[in-house]
Amino acid sequence: MKTDTSTDALRLLKLRKSPKIFDIVAPGPKPAEIDEMLTIASRVPDHGKLAPWRFIVFEGEGRERAGELIAGTFQKDVPEADADRVNIERTRLSRAPLVIAVVSKAAPHVKIPEWEQLMSGAAACTLLVLAANALGYVATWLTEWYAYDARVRAGLGLAADERIVGFVHIGTLAKPQEDRPRPALADIVTRF
Repeated sequence: MKTDTSTDALRLLKLRKSPKIFDIVAPGPKPAEIDEMLTIASRVPDHGKLAPWRFIVFEGEGRERAGELIAGTFQKDVPEADADRVNIERTRLSRAPLVIAVVSKAAPHVKIPEWEQLMSGAAACTLLVLAANALGYVATWLTEWYAYDARVRAGLGLAADERIVGFVHIGTLAKPQEDRPRPALADIVTRF
């Protein structure tokens, strides 16, 4: 039997979409809302109770510091890049008022495959996106070149064996978004 709460939850799940990054603006979540989102994101399936993920919160001037790291790394690899191109890299984590990185700590384990641990991190990203939407914000989950760059990861405080599952950009929607085409169930579902 559907309750008002379950109807609201189903509506959120059916209508949620990832906005374009440049359409995410202030205001962002308040500190208590951030804690609530992170609490929800940590309630994912986690075989063995390993918590094989962690979160890095980028807000305020921390976004700019991270941007300097990203831009500096980019400039080392592309020294001929013009100032506009470097600025694109510098602003990667300051386009939304809040960015939360989900970091995978997946590691060999006697019982729990690393793949399951990594999927738990991906589930944390998904719940983080849903929690942001449930609180009235929007969220976009991105990974770009800097998520895979060992120098950037080290500069952000990741251990050598940690990986970034995603950067979740969170804020307020600046303008309505059109939905993208979704796959037809007949194209993606089989029954055994």
